[in-house]
Amino acid sequence: MAFDIFSRRLLRMGSVLLTSATLLGCASTTNSGAIGLQRSQLMLISSEAINAQAAKGFQQLTADAQSKKKLNTNPAMTQRVRRIGQDLIGQVGVFRPDARNWAWEINVFESEDINAFCAPGGKIGVYTGLINQLQLTDDEIAAVMGHEIAHALREHSREQASQKTISSLITSTVAAATGMPGELMDAGSQMLVHLPNSRAMELESDVIGLELMARAGYDPRHASSIWRKMQQITGGQQGAAFLSTHPAGDQRIAELDAYVPKVWPLYQAALASKGRKALAR
Repeated sequence: MAFDIFSRRLLRMGSVLLTSATLLGCASTTNSGAIGLQRSQLMLISSEAINAQAAKGFQQLTADAQSKKKLNTNPAMTQRVRRIGQDLIGQVGVFRPDARNWAWEINVFESEDINAFCAPGGKIGVYTGLINQLQLTDDEIAAVMGHEIAHALREHSREQASQKTISSLITSTVAAATGMPGELMDAGSQMLVHLPNSRAMELESDVIGLELMARAGYDPRHASSIWRKMQQITGGQQGAAFLSTHPAGDQRIAELDAYVPKVWPLYQAALASKGRKALAR
């Protein structure tokens, strides 16, 4: 009887903590843009803490690559990536004006990995394997970089850390109250909360990146071609989307293509603006 009372109190406490944290931490890090993004986010950890950690990690990665002569070894590729990156960074104010003042950095790392990232606070890394193996056009590079920049603008790393903080609190409370193994609770939390949220964040970054590239004058119709190229390289063996943090290629292609009409006028306006500037010269 005493244990039942104690269990109910623990569960009630967990519910109160979850409700309080949700009410205090729900916000949106970005404006909605032309794509109409409206999702609220749970933010319990400070941006300063996440950004400082990311900056330190990026500095270490850069120093390590430099010591191995793997940093910005191809001047033409580095110039190309930085040019495209700066075009995209010039558009970030649409989603969050403060991001214009971030300490942006862009480096190209010599590696066969097909990868790119934008760490919190605007630290961008592009791997040569991504460009070389997929033979990316400027439009496709813009789509990849726009997607990664969107992760930083939306502070997805901070959001995921906040989600894990609150889920750990709840699972430990429930485990203590019910006697259910903590490992089982953690596995359930991963399957039911973190993986679905990660997939949602990936799709969210796809469409924000699509708008960024369109506003910067890169053809949004070519964004989905990256995933077609990925399918060709992997032979279509992508694994189950349900257990992956990234949406399956077919799902991603359909989502990107569906949003192209929304950003198409922005792309046309960007081209017109570039034409006017060229004539003014």
